[in-house]
Amino acid sequence: MDVLISGAGIAGPALAYWLRHHGFTPTVVERTSRVRAGGSAMGFRGEALDVLDRMALLEQAHALNTHPGDAASAGRDGGPHTATPAMTFEYHLEILRGDLIGLLYEATRREVEYVLGDSIATLEQDADGVRVTFERGRPRRFDLVAGADGLHSRTRSQVFGPRERFVRHLGLYTAAFGLPSRRDLRGTGLLHSMPGKAADLLGARDDGEARAVLHFASGSLTYDRDDVAQHKRIVAERFAGEGGRIPHLLEEMSKAEDFFFDANAQVEMDRWSSGRVVLLGDAGYCAAPASGHGASQALIGAYILAGELAVAGGDHAVAFAAYERELRGLVAEHQQLGREGADRFFLGVPIREAPDTTAAHAVEASLARIVRLKNYVSSLTAT
Repeated sequence: MDVLISGAGIAGPALAYWLRHHGFTPTVVERTSRVRAGGSAMGFRGEALDVLDRMALLEQAHALNTHPGDAASAGRDGGPHTATPAMTFEYHLEILRGDLIGLLYEATRREVEYVLGDSIATLEQDADGVRVTFERGRPRRFDLVAGADGLHSRTRSQVFGPRERFVRHLGLYTAAFGLPSRRDLRGTGLLHSMPGKAADLLGARDDGEARAVLHFASGSLTYDRDDVAQHKRIVAERFAGEGGRIPHLLEEMSKAEDFFFDANAQVEMDRWSSGRVVLLGDAGYCAAPASGHGASQALIGAYILAGELAVAGGDHAVAFAAYERELRGLVAEHQQLGREGADRFFLGVPIREAPDTTAAHAVEASLARIVRLKNYVSSLTAT
């Protein structure tokens, strides 16, 4: 079966990997001219690591571990006054988003067709497949289409309806970008809290690499999501007049080439599939960056979706129903954590702080249940 995947972030290449593993022929289309770099660090624990291990990527991911250490919390004058222990974050592995995307791309690009710099224009389903037209390329037919094109998914809008029906804004925006080498941040971080705003300086690796993550509270903003200069202006205006390290961070932000900016929002849908089209990751069930589990959710979802298609012999109706059934509980828990994370920000608690231990362990248990249920997939399809 030929499967078109829209989006070359985390969910798309992960799904392409597992589809190829199970004998399908995936094609990935990505509207940008290259796979994306930048973004903040993402934490993994429990069975999300098991999926990376099954992809033979865990060792490489550990080599890129940011090794987060204790974080000092600073006031408006920039002076540190309290410390947040690293154990608060409870991640067994933390890796930069761009690094993970790079690993997934390298693991798939030789056996998977990537169409960069193009996107889906129209989708027309019939009994035998999906006719797809592209913004630049020639029309093609596929057996199935998977929308893994993120919070602002065009696939979702084209098949399920307008964005406003499904996207719930949590009142928070996040920007992230790399910094010049900061030896003083090796193995540690600084958290600056201001009313309605926060800035995190994070030592990304032992070699002095560092990143800045800026958060600010706001109602829903209207902007061109492809206009990076506009995004930087929005952030600079929000943090204008702040003291301490903020002016220096804004200066570095203006020069950053790996800048990332997006809303903390959630996608809530009654169904993640319609006919031969299915949604994956943030496109179907974004939990918000404040949850700390979006990347884990994408990896687990890709593993389950491809496995269900393999077990069902390509019967998409059966496979899509099983995929939703297995993943719904996990998504509900992650979205609850996302809402709690955003709420903590408005209470003045650093956004990077992990959920309470009870909630975190509940999520890990859910991941363990899901992967235990799916351990049979590889052995079944191998025979």
